[in-house]
Amino acid sequence: MFVGITNTPRHYAWGSTTAIAGLLGYDPSGTAEAELWLGAHPGSPSVITDPEQVGGHHTLLDWIHAAPEEALGAALAAPAAPRLPYLLKILAAAGPLSLQAHPTAERARIGFGLENAAGIPQDAADRNYRDPFHKPEVIFALSDTFEALCGFREPVEIRGILGELRALDVASDDPQPGALDALERHLLGDDALRDCVDWLLRDGRGGDSGEVAWLVERVVALAVSAADLAESGAILDYPLELATVRDLARAYPGDPGIVISLLTNRVSLRRGEVLYLPAGNIHAYLSGLGVELMAASDNVLRGGLSPKHIDVDELLEVLEFTPLPVPYLPPVLSSPGVSEYRPDVDDFVLVHIAAEAGGAGAGAPAAVASPGGAGADAGARAAPASRAGVPMRQFTLTGPAIAICTAGGFLVAGAGASVALKRGESVYITPDEGTLTFAGVGEVFLATTP
Repeated sequence: MFVGITNTPRHYAWGSTTAIAGLLGYDPSGTAEAELWLGAHPGSPSVITDPEQVGGHHTLLDWIHAAPEEALGAALAAPAAPRLPYLLKILAAAGPLSLQAHPTAERARIGFGLENAAGIPQDAADRNYRDPFHKPEVIFALSDTFEALCGFREPVEIRGILGELRALDVASDDPQPGALDALERHLLGDDALRDCVDWLLRDGRGGDSGEVAWLVERVVALAVSAADLAESGAILDYPLELATVRDLARAYPGDPGIVISLLTNRVSLRRGEVLYLPAGNIHAYLSGLGVELMAASDNVLRGGLSPKHIDVDELLEVLEFTPLPVPYLPPVLSSPGVSEYRPDVDDFVLVHIAAEAGGAGAGAPAAVASPGGAGADAGARAAPASRAGVPMRQFTLTGPAIAICTAGGFLVAGAGASVALKRGESVYITPDEGTLTFAGVGEVFLATTP
């Protein structure tokens, strides 16, 4: 079954006034649209465009609760509390999001239980665990560049940044080496990164010897002076990192996360590149438009760049402090024009389907065997389409899926039904549709389970 779904973008201050509208082809609302959610998350479940198709249910969440086996398939309907395990988003960041990390599945279950036992309301501002689930995620860059912070740097790189800051300090009219000395002291020892983040967040958010406030102020001043020097022709070793300090200082003045950003990898994704953010990975999206797919959870441990609650003790337990390479997620090219992104979790798979007129696969036979009914009609239409040179793409479902078309249009045919999907439209697909054939030109993103 193909069930049309839609939703209203969520408005956060860091969102873009034009990016999601421009991608999906509707008039901008004039407000900052940050995320479009497609899924059954209780915070903003997708709206079903034709409720009569599913027994009068108006949201995907309501339908899943009422008819889990029909909506999810037997495997996902079996648990005591059936749920769609993923959430697909279009994300548009015009400014930086908070530094954050997400827990493992085990820690989420334990933390949720402990906070429930303590009687903390699930909507309390100081609650860490709003559900018992982990929240790994991937981001696929749609804009020409997508800027992010992701994971801790190697110590040698941190020392290089500190060295550049010291050179800038020496060259300034009012050298203040003491601020950088304090940072360097906290970057010594076996648990240097953990100790340094602990100090920055506690002292910088009310613990208050004044050292961190001084350090943040000095690092920002040195980053500003670096911009002036660069305009005069000076060559910097870390210009992107120092530019990020300036940007973060404008968005979150005085926040210790400004200094924490220098301890993390600074990443510029090109369009089509994907990051995988597993449990414990510190990260922050800075700017750009992307498709985000995550486990359906609200569990976020913040680490700066935010006025919201920060539980330093719990954050330190969740964070992975071992420096690792930037976690790019390469695609599995299952067939021409079909790229699968499969992280090491059981919650989701992201599939990118792209076809150009006259490109690879045009004219290839792609009619799907069908038991009859709407699927048979779709197969009959697909065959002449292939002979006419319309590109065909195929993907076989292993669970319930959500597809959104971000360019062009396709006829999507499954085992029992079909649907026309054009730019800006999205559809929920039950797993019994099996192998899907996409006939058309454009781009579709599909989320499903492994």
